Amino acid sequence: MDIELRSGCPINLTMEVLGDRWSLIIIRDIMFGNRRHFRDLLTHSEEGIASNILAARLKRLLSLGFISKRDDPSHSQKAIYSLAEPAIQLVPVFAMIGAWGRRHLPVSEELSIRAQLLEEGGPPLWDEFMEDLRQIHIADPIRGANGTCTSPVLAKLTAAFLEVRARSQAS
Repeated sequence: MDIELRSGCPINLTMEVLGDRWSLIIIRDIMFGNRRHFRDLLTHSEEGIASNILAARLKRLLSLGFISKRDDPSHSQKAIYSLAEPAIQLVPVFAMIGAWGRRHLPVSEELSIRAQLLEEGGPPLWDEFMEDLRQIHIADPIRGANGTCTSPVLAKLTAAFLEVRARSQAS
């Protein structure tokens, strides 16, 4: 692993791996947005990541084993990025970060509905989501990327997001 070992503290080591501004956002976008191509990650980022930063973070996440990369059979110049097991196991962390953010920060309803549902669903929903992610990212990444292999939990989270978005745009 390419990390600086300042100490053996698990919090410090986790921050060395995931504490930069973009790594968790990229994992979030792959996990919750099923954005599996470089262009999708670049153009659909709410936060507006720069292409050179995205390329560098993807390379680092690959080297650390958080994501994998394979050629896209539908296009010779595209690659499909998939979550690896260490990133999938971040689901409870994302749920807790989202819950904390909803309680203490000025979040929008649209962008926090998934966090609310994850918090309300608790560990049973997290486990179900992680199993879905293993299917669409590890067992069948090609069909997971093209949408023919789907996650029921992700579909539920996305539907709630789209419903809130439509309601907020209508008012």
